[in-house]
Formats: sequence, structure tokens, C-alpha cells
Amino acid sequence: MSDAPTPQDAITAYAHRAHWNSPPEAPRPGTPMALPLPERVTARSRGTLTAEEWRTAEADWSDRADARYRATVQRAPLGTDAAPVRVGVKDTVDVAGFPTRLGLRGHRHHARVSTPAIAALPPGLAAVTAKVVTTELNIGVGSECVNPCVPHIDPGGSSTGTAVSVAAGICDLGLGTDVLGSVRWPAGQCATVGLRMTQRASLLEGVFPLSPPMDALGWVTRSAADLAYLWPLLGLDRLGAQRPAGEGPYRIGVVANAEGPEGTCGPVMRGALETACGQLEASGQRLGPVRVDDLWALRGPAWELCARQAWDAYQVWRPWVPADLHETTRGALEVGAKVQDDRYAWILERLAHTRATVEAGFDTAGVDAWLLPLDPAAPPDLAAADARVSTIPAPQDPDYDLRVAYTPLASFAGLPALTLPVARDERGAPLCVQLIARRDHEPLLIRLAALLEEAVGPLGFRPS
Repeated sequence: MSDAPTPQDAITAYAHRAHWNSPPEAPRPGTPMALPLPERVTARSRGTLTAEEWRTAEADWSDRADARYRATVQRAPLGTDAAPVRVGVKDTVDVAGFPTRLGLRGHRHHARVSTPAIAALPPGLAAVTAKVVTTELNIGVGSECVNPCVPHIDPGGSSTGTAVSVAAGICDLGLGTDVLGSVRWPAGQCATVGLRMTQRASLLEGVFPLSPPMDALGWVTRSAADLAYLWPLLGLDRLGAQRPAGEGPYRIGVVANAEGPEGTCGPVMRGALETACGQLEASGQRLGPVRVDDLWALRGPAWELCARQAWDAYQVWRPWVPADLHETTRGALEVGAKVQDDRYAWILERLAHTRATVEAGFDTAGVDAWLLPLDPAAPPDLAAADARVSTIPAPQDPDYDLRVAYTPLASFAGLPALTLPVARDERGAPLCVQLIARRDHEPLLIRLAALLEEAVGPLGFRPS
């Protein structure tokens, strides 16, 4: 009888080599991948974690994790210095040495210079190790990523790979872009922490423009503690005109519009908001209701602005992008084609007025930050997300009021916003709140997030 391998043997052997049958196991205590981020940085600087030990452990984990969660479009091995902080960058952001694909199969742009936020990272401490998945042109539906912590929950948003790579432990810090929530949604749905920065054109060189007045850099970390640690360590506090957090206790306005007559917040997310309020009050912060009526009414126009500017830009991009765009990408562009010139001019006028007056609202209300749910409802499962025909809601959609959601508040006003999980629902999905502050008050948001995270305690999210 022949002992030659059968066809099934070959198939099975390849599946094992490709990790299809071997999901990543949780790092064992004491191994390099199990070290908390500050301990890893210290161990590398002191040499107690050697470059070879770190490279070997990192490659073994990330090979398996990326096979399972599909977060990256290109990875680079750790360099000879084996930097302890791994950075993943959305594939609409230029990084020297990596092509920028814009989420398209047939597009390559080879940047010679990295975007300023990446160019400023300290060598030897942090290194870009991956370009991560994005949706087509920032506006398509679906990424083929798998949510590491809750695989049945959509990890969606154009910065999907930014959040998935961090949640999966492939990267420690993810850089994405947030137009109307495209960092905050995937960060929240993957049970990570997502920070949208103040909208600032000077930070967007080398970043694919979707809606230039609302485009902003966004960062994802596994925890608020990691974000607080990395912010000064990597020099991220030097991006823009950062203002110190100041001494607490802090005054937080709970946005009442979400639950008023015009509100759409469901009971599950109200429960998450109540949890956050209780924990913040227990930590000594002062909370009270606040209304943002004028800005609340502009959430829908924010979507129209994004859609119209994407449509206008597409007229420029068209010769350089494939004709066979996904139907959801085309659907989003078609929403923009319907925004008439007079409507577009009115929205731009309201945007300018809002940005000139919004900060006075914080002063009038006597608050340092606003607090509200990330979304009206808990994160959607994959079946619900896949049924969408466009990422951009249109006024005729039956669920329009729900889909315009709450993230456009910060986007339209150009303000920084941070989201983090505070509870889980019966499916195990993360329930998140978001904090919004004045321009350049990222340190305040990071401080509040760290306080809230500590008060809430561990929620048990980890790659499954």
C-alpha cells in the first residue's frame, strides 16, 4: 500500500501552516506579548527583553492573529532596534516605505514622506509595523475584518483595521481618520478606546481628503491607560495646540437632547450612560444636564456635507480609481450627488457659524466636557451591518433619525471626542459613551477617560 500523502492530507497540512485551524492562544504570563505596555517599554530600554526575544514573540503572535482577524494589508517585521511600540496606520494615510491603497484593489500611491504625525514618532521607541484595512475611499461598507473581542459584532467604520489591529494585539497604537465617527465607531465596537483629535488642517498633510472641514486624525489604543501613557511618551501631545487638563473635579454636561422629544437613545444605551454618570460622580466629578439644540439639528446636514464633498472629490479622483467600485461606495457617492448647490452653501455657512460660537456654549453651561452615548443603539451584528446599501444615511431612509446618530456633533463643530466602553450587553457587545471637549482639549478627554475606565473596572474584553 502506498504511503504517499493523499489530496486531503495536503489540504489539511496547508490549512495548519496557514493557521486556519490554529487560532492564536492567549499569551502566557511572563512572555513578552503578555507584558503590559509600560513594562514592555521599560524592559526593552533596559535590555531585560532582548530584541530577538521581542521580534520572535511578536511575529509569532501577529502572524496568527492577522490570519484570524484580517486587520492589515501590509506588515513589516520589527527592525533591528525592535521598537517596543508597534503602530498601525490606516491605508488612506501616507507612510514612507508603504504604498497607500485607499481601500482599493487597483490603486497604489508610493509616498516618499510620512504624514507629520507619523514622521514625528521617536525612532527606537515606536515604529510603523502595519498598514491596516480601510473601506473603499473611506465610504464603502464592509472590510472583511473580524472583530477580535466579539466576532459576531460588526467592527465597521472606515478605520476598521485601525481598531481591529489594536484589539487583536497586532499593534499597540492605531492611527486612523475620523470624519463622522470613522475612528470612534470601530474603536467602540472592538471594545477599544478611540480619540478623534481637534480638526486641524495642518495635521492632514498626506491624508486622503474625504470631507476636509471635518477630516481629523484619530488614535486607537487598547485602554485609556495606554493612551494616557503613550500621549506624552510618543510626543502626541505636541500635535496641535494642546491645552493641559487642569485640576479636577471636572464639570461634565450630560447631553439631554439624546433623551428628549427629539432624542433616539434606546434603553440599552441609556443604561450605559447611567453607568458612566454614576461612576464619574463616584470619582468626584460634577455632572448636570446640558442642551446643544443648534448643533443637534445639524447632525443630518453634517452627513450631507460629507456626501457632497465626497461626490465633488470623486469627479477629480475618477480617472485614478477603478470603475468597478462596490455598490455601497457608489450608493454613498450618489447621496452626495443629490445635495444641491444652495443647500451645500447653506451647510457651509452653518459650519462656519457653529465653529465660531460652539465654545461659548461650554462657558455658558459652565462645563468642561459633554457626555453622551456613542450611538442611539448597541453595536449592530454582522447581518444587520451587511444589509446596508450605503454608509451615508439619506433623508428618505426609514431609519434616518437613528443613523444620523451622535458622532456628527464633534465632527461638525471641529471638536475632539473620545469613546470608551463602560458596559456589555447580553450579547457580550461593548456599550460605549463618548466625551466631547473644546478645541485642543485632548488631554482633558484622556484624563476623564482614564478616571472613568478605572472606576468601571475590567470588562473582560480580549481576543477570542
